[in-house]
Amino acid sequence: MSNLYANNFFGGMIMEDALRPIYQERASHKDTLGVLMIEKKQKAIPTTDTFDKVLLIIVKSADMPVFIKHYTFEEKKAAMHIVTQKQLNEWLLLGSNRKVVEWIFDGKVLFDRNEYIHNLKNELREFPFSGRKIKMGLEFAKLIRRYMDGKSFFNNQHYLDAYNHVVHSLHHLARLAVIENGFHPEVTVWNQVKQIDPEIFKLYEELVNSEETLEKRLELLFLASDFLIYSKTNLGTSHLLEILREKTYWSFSDIMEHQELAGYSVDLGVLLEYLIEKNIIEVVNKETKGQGIFHRYYKVAEKLL
Repeated sequence: MSNLYANNFFGGMIMEDALRPIYQERASHKDTLGVLMIEKKQKAIPTTDTFDKVLLIIVKSADMPVFIKHYTFEEKKAAMHIVTQKQLNEWLLLGSNRKVVEWIFDGKVLFDRNEYIHNLKNELREFPFSGRKIKMGLEFAKLIRRYMDGKSFFNNQHYLDAYNHVVHSLHHLARLAVIENGFHPEVTVWNQVKQIDPEIFKLYEELVNSEETLEKRLELLFLASDFLIYSKTNLGTSHLLEILREKTYWSFSDIMEHQELAGYSVDLGVLLEYLIEKNIIEVVNKETKGQGIFHRYYKVAEKLL
């Protein structure tokens, strides 16, 4: 065993020993569902936010949905994240904390009440289609928001702002492709997409690496990606349209208040306008007391009912 490997190995073990009383005390609480330890693997990949070790403690409920504490041991540092089950489920659904999927898959299980962690890993691994459908809907909504904003900035010759939004839209398109293929998007999503959907990867490469002017790069990307994004529309709107078919027509506030659609949030308005433009959603106008003013409602297009 080399000296460097020995130092890393035994240093890691000693630090784990030092953290044991902390996580054992937490594991003794009746509300604690599971405890995972995640180790920093590569300096270049920020899975642990530069910490040598991360303790992820999942609890049924707590006063705060997330509580984080930092520790120092000799020349190393550790972080403890206490997360409620509800917050964890929200992260997994919305994809708003991508690291947590890797933490659950790669973390060392230190405590597992009634096989909670075991079952959670199996659920993530199997990734049932119902869960994928919701996640694809949320990613598609984010994709359309960023893409439409990017186009607007481009048309107004704000090319740097357009570039920023387009890069984000391609990230959402990449994540959508990964989910479509039954995988959870990882922190290194472009490594996944390179294997899963080379066409999207090529678009991204051409945008960031081309020697064309920024204006020309953006112009070419909009031409190339319009059809590609439209081709994902049936997939990306399946969840939303399934809900909207439950009623003849909806007000915007009714859509926003639906429990399963809350995650669409600020992206919903732009998504509806995109779907109206593509003849997937129809506008229903209802008279108000004001002359010439109508209430605006939304319904799934007749051809899709």
